[in-house]
Parts: sequence; C-alpha cells; structure tokens
Amino acid sequence: MGRAFAYCRVSTADQTNDNQVREIEAAGFIIEPRRIVVETVSGAVAAMERAGFAKLVDRLEADDILVVTKLDRLGRNAMDVRATVEKLADEWVRVHCLALGGVDLTSAAGKMVMAVISAMAEFERDLLVERTQAGLARAKAQGKKLGRPPVLTDDQQRAVINSRRAGVSLGTLAKQYGVSRAAIQRVEKRG
Repeated sequence: MGRAFAYCRVSTADQTNDNQVREIEAAGFIIEPRRIVVETVSGAVAAMERAGFAKLVDRLEADDILVVTKLDRLGRNAMDVRATVEKLADEWVRVHCLALGGVDLTSAAGKMVMAVISAMAEFERDLLVERTQAGLARAKAQGKKLGRPPVLTDDQQRAVINSRRAGVSLGTLAKQYGVSRAAIQRVEKRG
C-alpha cells in the first residue's frame, strides 16, 4: 500500500487551506502532516510550473495516492489537469478527487470522468469563441470601432509623426504627451 499525500491550493494569501485539509481527513484519508502540501498560487499557473506541486511530484512514488478536494485545485485549465493526471498515472500514482465522489482519476472510471470533463471544457471554450466572434461581427456591422481607444488624439498623432520625422526622440515625445515609448512607436508605425 502506497503513501497518501494531499495537495491543497489557494489563490491568494488571505485564503486558508484549512478547510481542504479537514475535508480530506473527513473523507477518511489519513495523511501525515509532512505529506500535506499547501500552496498559494493561481490555478491559472500550470500545475507542473508551481514550485510546491513540482516538489510534491518529485516525492511521489508508485502506488502513492494524491488527494485533492476539487479538480480546480490542480488547475483551471482542463487540458492541464488532464496532462497532470496522465503524468501521475504514468508513474503509477493514483489521483483521488473528493468532489467527484473520491473517484481515482487514473482508474477506468476516472479516465471516463476526465474525458467527459475535457470534452465539456472544449465545448465551452468553442462556445465562448463563437459568442465572441458573433459579438465582434455585430459591433463591426453597427460601425463601432473595436479595440482600445487611442491614447492620443488625431491631432496629437499627426504632431508625433511630424516630430519623429524631424528627429525628436521617442523618450522626449513620450514624456511630452504622458504616454509610453511603445505608444509613440505604435503611432509612428501606423503613420
């Protein structure tokens, strides 16, 4: 029988991992305190790029169990979660998710759950892209200008182009108009 580890993650320093640890214990997992890895990092950061999670993976051995309270503790991106679970499965590490009934995500049933979750995530992402494109097309058809509004007026942009042609530096113009050097470069590129 392998060892049990818990991975508890929160996104901000003002949050606590205590509830996750209690949930894991209430589910019947007995995990030594030294095998509870807590980390404060955004779920948007890929699991293997998180310092605490990467160190945890280095400690895991075949037949060990990694317990998380919810899939989003591993990551917000379904593809990243799937890749993480597959990597652990390749090393014979079981991954249990309490929110999914404690299912072992590396088992046949767990793989099916992961496939459904991945398919739903891909479907939702595709719907979001479709809605965004439809909204942009509608706005464009209504004659709306898309993108951020320019930081400089048309007159200021003409003055910037003339000044650059006259040899005035990017830094001087950026300071004069209270914008970044990159903003001056964008105006120059469009002009």
